[in-house]
Amino acid sequence: MTMLGLFPNGCAPVVMSIAQEKLEQIRAQVQSHLESRPSPALTAARREALESTIRGHLHANNAVIVAHYYTAPEIQALAEATGGCVSDSLEMARFGRDHPAETLIVAGVRFMGETAKILTPDKRVLMPTLEATCSLDEGCPIDEFSAFCDAHPEREVVVYANTSAAVKARADWVVTSSIALDVAEHLAEQDKAIIWAPDRHLGDYVQRESGADILLWDGACIVHEEFKARGILDLKHVHPDAAVLVHPESPAA
Repeated sequence: MTMLGLFPNGCAPVVMSIAQEKLEQIRAQVQSHLESRPSPALTAARREALESTIRGHLHANNAVIVAHYYTAPEIQALAEATGGCVSDSLEMARFGRDHPAETLIVAGVRFMGETAKILTPDKRVLMPTLEATCSLDEGCPIDEFSAFCDAHPEREVVVYANTSAAVKARADWVVTSSIALDVAEHLAEQDKAIIWAPDRHLGDYVQRESGADILLWDGACIVHEEFKARGILDLKHVHPDAAVLVHPESPAA
């Protein structure tokens, strides 16, 4: 079941998804992790021994590690030290596609492993855990999203790369943040209305910049939502000469 709503400022319509309950569970999970005690640090000798063992397994299995920027520094260092890469989700998939390794070990959230498999279907893709998820992905379940798209067949469906393979398959367009505005402007020039999912903040930014007719799915990155204008102003007070760079997944305010 879905309801249509409006942002208070009258911006593009928003879909109020029952997946919000799942997002609240993820918020609680993240908060619990932040409040937990960190794992004991490895000794230098233990770290060296583990790295040596991992190198051996990677070589024996013709495998390479591709890690996202969000992973722990130890994982990033291991990926780079063993010939892998540390990058964003799309570049991870491209690196895996172009690397001669037969097996990709994707250190990231589930949709990143799926994206790597989409670009390289003939390679084996492994993930350390499938429990690592993304609130944008979890907040856009395929059943709800498909029903919403079916209710608006006149609209082109544009989804962000941070979605499941099933949601990508339902879409007409899959975009990264770097090309989202270009795609929206292209569709607006053709007088095509758009369904945008899953990030309402990125979608609202694209709508304001392009003037496109966009119906927004009510998803968000729970990390980017934590950035507040008050906090930015406080930091500017301390560092008045610093430039402020903001990703459009953050709230407009």
